[in-house]
Amino acid sequence: MTDTQRAVVLLSGGLDSATCLAIARDMGLETYALSVAYGQRHAAELTASQRVAAALGAREHRLASVGLGQFGGSALTDPTIAVPENSENSGIPVTYVPARNTVMLSIALAWAEVLDARHIFVGVNAVDYSGYPDCRPAFIQAFETMANLATKAGVEGKHITIHAPLIDLSKADIIRRGVALGVDYGITVSCYQADDAGRACGRCDACRLRRGGFEAAGVPDPTPYQLP
Repeated sequence: MTDTQRAVVLLSGGLDSATCLAIARDMGLETYALSVAYGQRHAAELTASQRVAAALGAREHRLASVGLGQFGGSALTDPTIAVPENSENSGIPVTYVPARNTVMLSIALAWAEVLDARHIFVGVNAVDYSGYPDCRPAFIQAFETMANLATKAGVEGKHITIHAPLIDLSKADIIRRGVALGVDYGITVSCYQADDAGRACGRCDACRLRRGGFEAAGVPDPTPYQLP
């Protein structure tokens, strides 16, 4: 790239999205971090996103709001649905939030057009969360096609690329990549039931996958956990 290009990076405040932001920065892109409050019960991740954006040098960080919680249908947005603990997922997990990635990528696309940004990064992963339909390579490819058909930028030949650099990596590989890029995972929040201080429950599927990733990567787990 001869000129600095811009990228919108979806930043939840978790491990994967923090790694995506570091990857975009390492590519020489000027990064614009976008977090989305969609009614998630684990809102501590939004506070974490502010820390991550600052630590990894995002040019700007914005918080968008969309009321997916009003529809429910997921353990992450409906408090009457229990968050799975120490489970082995079969099929689409109850933690799947209907249309979440479609909605968040659409918001990122809108901001990218305004910024004249040609790159959008999302931390979807098809290895650990293969049951999520909106984490598959086919979805990412289809969204990129749509993005270039549905926007002024795309029609005018300013191709927009949707990057999913973690999609085929294991959690351990993601952690190794992030450590090499200087990510401080101690400031991230992945837990579905994190308390207001951002401390993880240590029992939910997100905690299980995160802890297993650090163990497999041979990297000390910096996650603050709630007391038993």
